[in-house]
Amino acid sequence: MRTVVMGAGRSGLAAARFLASQGIPVVVTDRSPGPDPALEIDLAKRGIPGVWGDHPFVLLEGCEELVISPGIPRTTPFVVEAIARGIRIIGEVELAHQALRGRNDGSRILAVTGTNGKSTTTDLVAHLLNASGIPATACGNLGTPMIEAVQTAPAGMTFALELSSYQLESIQSFHAEGAAFLNLTPDHLARHGTMESYRNTKLRIFERQGSADLRVVPAAHPELWRDAPGSGRTARFGWRECEAWCDGEGSINLHGEPLLHRSELQIPGDHNVENALAACLLASHAGAALEGLREGLRSYPGLAHRLAFCGERGGVKAYNDSKGTNVDATLTAIHALPGPLVLLLGGTDKGASYAPLREALAGKLRRLVFLGEAVPQLIRDLGDLPHEVVPTFDEAVRVALALARPGDQVLLSPACASFDQFDNFERRGERFEALVAAWSKILGSPRA
Repeated sequence: MRTVVMGAGRSGLAAARFLASQGIPVVVTDRSPGPDPALEIDLAKRGIPGVWGDHPFVLLEGCEELVISPGIPRTTPFVVEAIARGIRIIGEVELAHQALRGRNDGSRILAVTGTNGKSTTTDLVAHLLNASGIPATACGNLGTPMIEAVQTAPAGMTFALELSSYQLESIQSFHAEGAAFLNLTPDHLARHGTMESYRNTKLRIFERQGSADLRVVPAAHPELWRDAPGSGRTARFGWRECEAWCDGEGSINLHGEPLLHRSELQIPGDHNVENALAACLLASHAGAALEGLREGLRSYPGLAHRLAFCGERGGVKAYNDSKGTNVDATLTAIHALPGPLVLLLGGTDKGASYAPLREALAGKLRRLVFLGEAVPQLIRDLGDLPHEVVPTFDEAVRVALALARPGDQVLLSPACASFDQFDNFERRGERFEALVAAWSKILGSPRA
């Protein structure tokens, strides 16, 4: 009997390598025409065969378990056929969880989900714990697959784990000692169908929690977690008095104790105050002391490509929010900065209306710069606002920087995917930072 890994992305390959290291027969299948030479050599050395270009049903013969990558819906014919044959279907996170719990070494999981903010919150949880002397690592949807982190981590590690709804679809025995559901706005509805289905998938993060575990939820939105599964102890975060809250004077409080003023955070915006509150609840649950939390909050620089300050000249500041790949994330970035804004929008259109940006931009817009394949949709929804159309990325950035006046912020928060001109949002953000560096004369010429 063997295991089939469906999808040769980072998580799929990590799962296949782990299985092979355990002596489990495994085969990888992917719709791409074939692996690059380096990957082909790597798989061959590990004894992992690959089937490329399609997912033939013959692979299911003698298959005991199918590990599917997060981007593959369960409605895919190959998965449907596997289910019909009674083959066990899991994801890489479930595989990693089983491996971790099998070690029984005192390791813990603090998991984070939500539409927006989960990467920053996850990374901040690990930062707060490490600042408190508690070994922790961030992994999951924000970069390193959990199975990779589990393989390399020593005993007793705390895993701060970002989980997308796609990953939560394929869990079975997964259990987190602490788990946070940050927020919910329309996204991935092509996959989940309805907001209720999307919400229910997110709620799965709590389903195996016991009374000793912590459930972290937004105080302002009890409708999100009103029927949450599991029996974890509920801790709320928000802007009114609760377990973790920020008062009207800007003081951040945890369990009735003041931590610090929000102005001491390096990460800007109300949304990052909320992320910090949720992260403090999880880190405190894992043993972080108040002084460690204070130190960690003051020293946390934020994640790359998420509203990251990257240069200044002549009173104009530039911010890289390339991770703003949907309208709601861009709204968050707009609200976080005071303005006036020169905002770069565009890339690969995701089908949502850009009209919700209009109200947020009122009173703080200097100019919009539309770029990429989404230009027609942007003009349709926002074309009556002051704007420039510059389809190519490099020229659009240069135009935006030239339009800004002293006191302005130039913001890359495209509300679109990057695939029209870049492999991913990271490459897009790196290019923006290189162009800003050249403009600000901080780091020299932009990279080719």
